[in-house]
Amino acid sequence: MNKQTLLLAALMLAASLGLHAQTRHFVIEAGKQGAEIQPTMYGHFFEDINFGADGGLYAELVKNRSFEFPQRLMGWRTFGHVTLHDDGPFERNPHYVRLFPASHHEKRTGLENEGFFGIGLRAGESYRFSVWARGEKQKLRVELIDPASASESQVLASADLDVDSPEWHQYEVVLTPGAPHPKAHLRIFYASAGGHIDLEHVSLFPVDTWKGRRNGLRKDLVQALADTRPGVFRFPGGCIVEGTDLGTRYNWKNSVGPVENRPLNENRWQYTFRHRFFPDYFQTYGMGFYELFLLAEDMGAEPLPVVNCGLACQYQNNDPKAHVPVDSLDTYIQDALDLVEFANGDSLTTEWGRLRARMGHPEPFGLKYLAVGNEQWGPEYVDRLEQFVKALRKHYPDLHIIGSSGPNSEGKDFDYLWPEMRRLKVDLVDEHFYRPESWFLQSGSRYDDYDRRGPKVFAGEYACHGRGKKWNHFHASLLEAAFLTGVERNADIVHMATYAPLLAHVEGWQWRPDLIWFDNLRSVRTCSWYVQALYGHNRGTHVVPLTMEGRPVSGQEGQEGLFASAVWDEPTQSYIVKVVNTSDQAQPLLLDFKGMKKARLAEGTCTTLHSDNPDAENTLDAPATITPQESRVTVTDGRSVSTEIGPMTFAVYRFVKAGK
Repeated sequence: MNKQTLLLAALMLAASLGLHAQTRHFVIEAGKQGAEIQPTMYGHFFEDINFGADGGLYAELVKNRSFEFPQRLMGWRTFGHVTLHDDGPFERNPHYVRLFPASHHEKRTGLENEGFFGIGLRAGESYRFSVWARGEKQKLRVELIDPASASESQVLASADLDVDSPEWHQYEVVLTPGAPHPKAHLRIFYASAGGHIDLEHVSLFPVDTWKGRRNGLRKDLVQALADTRPGVFRFPGGCIVEGTDLGTRYNWKNSVGPVENRPLNENRWQYTFRHRFFPDYFQTYGMGFYELFLLAEDMGAEPLPVVNCGLACQYQNNDPKAHVPVDSLDTYIQDALDLVEFANGDSLTTEWGRLRARMGHPEPFGLKYLAVGNEQWGPEYVDRLEQFVKALRKHYPDLHIIGSSGPNSEGKDFDYLWPEMRRLKVDLVDEHFYRPESWFLQSGSRYDDYDRRGPKVFAGEYACHGRGKKWNHFHASLLEAAFLTGVERNADIVHMATYAPLLAHVEGWQWRPDLIWFDNLRSVRTCSWYVQALYGHNRGTHVVPLTMEGRPVSGQEGQEGLFASAVWDEPTQSYIVKVVNTSDQAQPLLLDFKGMKKARLAEGTCTTLHSDNPDAENTLDAPATITPQESRVTVTDGRSVSTEIGPMTFAVYRFVKAGK
C-alpha cells in the first residue's frame, strides 16, 4: 500500500470517527404541550385479500360449505351416489346434496372437503362439526383424516351423527384429534342402509375461537391484531368495496342476519392478478359487518366502515355505464344511512337496530366514522360523494365523513381531489401510498406544511415497498418507522394511520408485503407489525416539540438520516421520544428536556428494533428473528440523557416524570 493510499484511508477513518463522535443534540420542549394525539392515530385496515377472511381470520375450516360456488362442488370430492339440489331451506343459499346408499353394501357414499389449503388441526383441541340435515332414521360417520397418510389408518378423529327428522334441523358433534396435522381433510360417510339424507351448510370450527364465539374468529390472528392496541379499525376494504363490477361489490346488507342465509359473493382478488390466480376464492360473508363491528369493539378500536359510492373499480371500468348515474344513487345512499342505523339505532324502534339486537348486541356500537368510496378519483367521484354528504349530514350531523384523495400520494388526481374535499367539508381525507424507500426517506416532513384548515388526514393505506424487495424485510419497516415520526409530529392534522394489507396466507397471497403472515396453524408478526405495535403502545396523548439545531428531525440534509418525535403521555405521566437512525453509523444523542421547572425525569427505558441485515425478515419458521429489545437508560441530571442509537435502529425512549 503506497503513501497516498494510506493517507486516504486515514482521512476516511478520521471522517468516520468524527461522524461517530459528533453528538446529536435533541431539544425537547417539555414545558410545551402541543397538539392532542387522537386515540384513533394508529390502527388496522382489514380487507379480504390474500385469503384474509375465508381461510384466514374467519375460523370456518370448510371450503364451499353451502355448495354455492359457481362450480357447486368445488372444494369437495364425492364418492358413491350423491346428487345436487337447489330447493334448500335457505333462500339465498338454496343448494344442498342428497346422499343415497351405494349400489352394493361393501361400497361407500359420501363427501370429502379439502379445506383452505388443507385443514389445520391441533392435537387435543376440539372441533365442532355442524350440518343442516334432513332424513328419517339416518346416520353419518364424520371423520377428520390425513389424506396422504402412510400409517395404518388415515383417521385422526371420528364420530357418529344420528339424523331423524323429515324437516331441516342443525346437528352437531365435536371431534378431538389425537395428533396435529396442517393439511387434514373432512370426510363424511353415509352410514345408513336405506333411504337418503340431505345435507346443507356443512361446517367445521375450532371450539376455541376468539372469545369462544360460535361462527367465530381465529384466535391467534385476532390476538395479533389486538396486541398492537389499535385505535381504529377500517373495513371491509379496499378494492372489494368497489368490486370489479357493481354486481360483485361488497354489500354489507348481505353480510348480516343468520349466517346460513348470507349469499356468496365473488371476491375480486380471485382473478385480479393472472400470475397469482385463485379460482376458488370467494366471500361467504360468514365474517360480515356484525362480526367486524364486534371485533372492533373487542380491540377497543373505533369502527370505520367503508361503503360503495356508486362506482365500480375505476382501474377496470372506463365505460361510464359501468357506474351508477348520479341521479340514481338513492339505493346506495339508503344503504349508507341504514348502516349507521344498524350500528347505532335503537334496538326497539328501528328496523336495523332490531336486527343488530337479534344478532346478539342490543346496545349500539357507537359508530362515529363512515368512509364513502375507497380510492376513487375524478369529478365522477366528487359528484357522487356530494350526494352522500348531503344525506348523511341531514340525518346524522355528528357523523365524521371520510372522503378520498385517490390512489396516489401526489399528482393530478391528488391535487384535484383535496380542494374538492375541502369544498364538500368532509371531516377526513383518506390518503394511500405504497411507495419505495426513497419516498419514505424524503417524506418525514410531508405533513409539516399541510393546510390546517379543513379536513384532517387519514393515512389509510401505506407500506414501504422495497425496490425489487417486495417482502417484509427489516429495512422497509425501519423507513415506515421514520415516516411515522412525521405523522406523530403533525398529530393536529393527521388523525389516523393504518398499514395495508393486513393479513396474508403464505399459500394464497395476491399482494405483498403484508403485516401478518399465516398458514393453517401458525402466524408470524413481521417487522412492520412490531413498528405498529411500538407506536400503538407508545402513542401518548400530546405532541411535545422536538428539534435539532432549531429544525424538526425529519431526515433533512445535515441530519445524517435521523428522524425523531416526542410525546407526553398523561395517564402514565411519561415523556416518550421516538428516534429512527436510518444511517449505517451509530450516533451519540443528547436528549435535552427543557422547561421542566421543578420536575425531574426518573430512570428510563429504551426499546429498540434493529437488524444487522437490512434484508432479514421474520418467518413462520423463525418468527423471532427480529424483535424489540428493552434496556435501562440512565438520566444524568434529571433533565438530560446521553445515549447512543445504533445504526439502522428504531428506538423508543420512555421516561416517567417525577415531582412537580
